[in-house]
Amino acid sequence: MTDWQPSASLELVRLRASVYQRIRQFFAEREVLEIEAPVMGAAAVTDPFIDSVTAQCAGRTYYLQTSPEFAMKRLLAAGAGPIYALGKVFRNGERGRKHNPEFTLLEWYRTGWDDRALMGEVQALIELLIPGLDVTYLSYRQWFERHLQIDPHTASVAELAALAKARITIEAEDEDRDFWLDLLVTHELEASLGDGLTFVYDYPASQAALARLATDDQGQTVARRFEAFIGGMELANGYWELTDADELRGRFLADQQKRRALGLPVYPSDDKLLAAMAAGLPDSAGVALGVDRLLMCLSGASHIADVLAFDVDRL
Repeated sequence: MTDWQPSASLELVRLRASVYQRIRQFFAEREVLEIEAPVMGAAAVTDPFIDSVTAQCAGRTYYLQTSPEFAMKRLLAAGAGPIYALGKVFRNGERGRKHNPEFTLLEWYRTGWDDRALMGEVQALIELLIPGLDVTYLSYRQWFERHLQIDPHTASVAELAALAKARITIEAEDEDRDFWLDLLVTHELEASLGDGLTFVYDYPASQAALARLATDDQGQTVARRFEAFIGGMELANGYWELTDADELRGRFLADQQKRRALGLPVYPSDDKLLAAMAAGLPDSAGVALGVDRLLMCLSGASHIADVLAFDVDRL
C-alpha cells in the first residue's frame, strides 16, 4: 500500500513554506495585519455557482467557509484597518486539474483603496514571487472586442448565443446573458491570454457579486471588479467593495431566487455581515488569490495535486 505517500514532492512542500514566508514578509513590510478567520460559519455564500460543505456540530448545521470574506468584512467594520488572511477554504464539488475541494486562499483588504490601486499591489506581490512576467491590463470590453469583435455590454443575448454556437460545440437554448458571456470567456478568451500576468477589469454589472457599480468612460454601468490571470489560468478575483447593506441584501435575495430556480440548495444569508455593513463598512478594496494555483505557476506543475501535500484522493 503506497497511497499514504504525499501528493506533492518534498521539494514543493518546501517551496510552499518559502512562499508563505515571503507573503507574510510582503504584508509585514506594508503594515497589513494578518488575521485568523473562522473556518466554520453559521451562514454561507449565496452565489449560485458556489456550493458549500456542511458540518454538523453540537446539533447545529455550519458551513465550511468558501472564503474568509464575510468575517474579514466584519473586522473591517469593527475598525481593524488593512488586513489579510492566509488559510484553508472549502468548495463542494470542485475537483479537477485546477480545483480541489480544500484549497488555500490568500485574501486581503485595503481601506481607502479602489480596485485600480489594489491591482497594482497584486501585481507587486506576484512579481515578487514570479519575477520577469509581462504584465497586461485590459477592460472586459477590450478583451471581447480584440478577440471576438463584439461589445459584451451592448450585444444582445441572441448575438452572444449565435457567436458562442458558431465557435463552441454546445447544445443550449434558453440561457441568460451571463451564461453565454462566461462560456465565451472559458472556451475562447482565456486561451487568448499569453504566458504573462493579465488583469481584466470592469466586468458586466450583472456579474458584480459583492463589488460596487460605477460608470465607465463610455457611459456604461460596470462592476468595479477585476480578475488576474497567468497563462490563461485565473489566479485572483478582486472588488472595489460594495458598502451599501440594502443593496447587498437585495443581491443575496436575487442569488437565493436563482438557486431555487436552478434546483440548488438555498443557504441562509449572513445577517451579521449585513449588520456590520449597516453599522459602517469603510470604503475599501479586497482580493482573493488562489495560492495553490500560484504554486502551480511557480513550479510548472500541471495539476493542483502536485502542489498539495495531500489532495482529495490521498485523504
